[in-house]
Amino acid sequence: MLTRKEFVRIGSLTAFGALTAEGFFLASQLKGGTVAKAMAAQPLAANTLTKYIDPLPLPSVKQPSGKLNGYDYYEVRMTQFTQKLHSQLPPTTLWGYDGQFPGKTFETRSNQPIYVKWINDIDSANYLLSEAYDPNLHGTDKNEPQVKTVVHVHGAHVPAAYDGHPEAWFTRNFAQTGPTFTSQVYQYTNKQEAASLWYHDHTLGQTRLNVYAGLAGLYLIRDRAENDMNLPKGKYEIPLLLQDRIFGPDGSLFYPLRPKEEVPTQKGPWIPEFFGDAILVNGKVWPYLEVEPRKYRFRIYNGANARFFNIKISAKAEPTDVSALPFVQIAAEQGFFNSPVQLNTLLLAPGERADVVVDFTGLSGGTYYLTNDANVPFPMGDPCDPDTGGQVMKFVVNKPLSGKDTSRVPRLLRSVEKLEPERAKVTRDMAIIEYADPVTGEPIGALLNGRMWDYPKLAEPKLGTIEIWNLINTTMDAHPIHLHLVRFQILDRQPINPDLYMADWGAMEFGMGPDPIKLKRSHILGPRHQPEANEKGWKDTFKVYPGEVTRVIAKFDDYTGIYAWHCHILEHEDNEMMLQYRVVP
Repeated sequence: MLTRKEFVRIGSLTAFGALTAEGFFLASQLKGGTVAKAMAAQPLAANTLTKYIDPLPLPSVKQPSGKLNGYDYYEVRMTQFTQKLHSQLPPTTLWGYDGQFPGKTFETRSNQPIYVKWINDIDSANYLLSEAYDPNLHGTDKNEPQVKTVVHVHGAHVPAAYDGHPEAWFTRNFAQTGPTFTSQVYQYTNKQEAASLWYHDHTLGQTRLNVYAGLAGLYLIRDRAENDMNLPKGKYEIPLLLQDRIFGPDGSLFYPLRPKEEVPTQKGPWIPEFFGDAILVNGKVWPYLEVEPRKYRFRIYNGANARFFNIKISAKAEPTDVSALPFVQIAAEQGFFNSPVQLNTLLLAPGERADVVVDFTGLSGGTYYLTNDANVPFPMGDPCDPDTGGQVMKFVVNKPLSGKDTSRVPRLLRSVEKLEPERAKVTRDMAIIEYADPVTGEPIGALLNGRMWDYPKLAEPKLGTIEIWNLINTTMDAHPIHLHLVRFQILDRQPINPDLYMADWGAMEFGMGPDPIKLKRSHILGPRHQPEANEKGWKDTFKVYPGEVTRVIAKFDDYTGIYAWHCHILEHEDNEMMLQYRVVP
């Protein structure tokens, strides 16, 4: 956003700030509390919409277009269209895959490759959120076309050429392509266990806007072990993609801009984080689902730009209600646990997923609400508005039982190999740091390792080796970190002294200074603690809490090449909080 000399480091544990719409107006969470500038007109207050009057939509399943090299071949077109997101809203203009939001769901099988041709068919003269487009961010500052896209299947274990590298973008009819673009057709090997993946736009510097416009969909991998578990399936297995939005009175998408007077040296309209006052599930605002008194399997995705969801199911539409309905989590992003985990609440950061089973047996005639009480920003921001951000969807147990429920949750789900730290060849210390405007002190950027996206010195894991990455968070926000290509396990977390660490590191100037130093005994404030029970499976996105080091272990298998790792708060990712790494032979 600014030149390197225009940034100064924020004191450790300083809030990154957020623009939020949790009531009748947009208010800044930044110091001074200035009111955010609207894009065109004042937004609609979402709490004027009647909740729970629209049924939950279920994305249709994507069908192959034919065969290529003996495997299923798909074509997916990205288009602009209108769709009703609430019965009291006019149709909303969106971008989406195959003319729907969310896109169609891919149903694939483990070790059975597929081919996909992603086709950008969006009018190149019309960027949907043009007022929020910031030409000063990385990837947008080179006179490149605004209407460009690239698709990343989040969690896919694929060759680098098909990973959806942020600079492998393309325009309509592939008329223009980015510097790392290599192929119009992607091959997904599906060399993975059964898992809940998803696909979304990943264009450098504008992911937050392209995803906000609607470019997201679900991608499932199934295998024989899953089939043998006798879990709820068919119409009793339901995806729940959670997102938030702001709307104009005409139904249009509304994305707030940052007032120029707030940060004098900021050149563009980028905002630190986005929080909407309308919660969508599968593209519908505050829907309801009618269920039978039996077990259901819900695949829950946090597809929001920045919002954490701390959800529970209770008999009252109040996030503070303590009478939560218990449920079990059976899997995280990259597959099943060893055994199910009993829960009453579930915390999901942007990009994280959870596979849960909820039992409505014996609850005929009941009404239950999925609510959220995660602070914005998380964890030290303001409480979310219980009437807007605190409401998610409603379950009504009013359908007759169509047959005996023979599904079950086995006590042993799958044998999960544990990666032992002793097998790691390399341990890398990675650090998260924030920077502020030198005039106002407002937070305006965050970096991984104090480096920008195009930093030429890359981490280079060797193919087939195991590494430990220590993520050191010197900020006040929790950051969901996503590593492309690999699945990993969380080893532990440990409190640290971020001020002392930063003083010893000396990375005070934006994108300059030494590489992160290794943690010393003097930086540690307490003992290590184990991850939560529902964090002990295979993951691809993990929460790095403020004032802590989070340790993860991964094996870099099968493919060499350049991949990305980044914060999955999309506003952070778009403003340099993303680096590359290279897997080498």
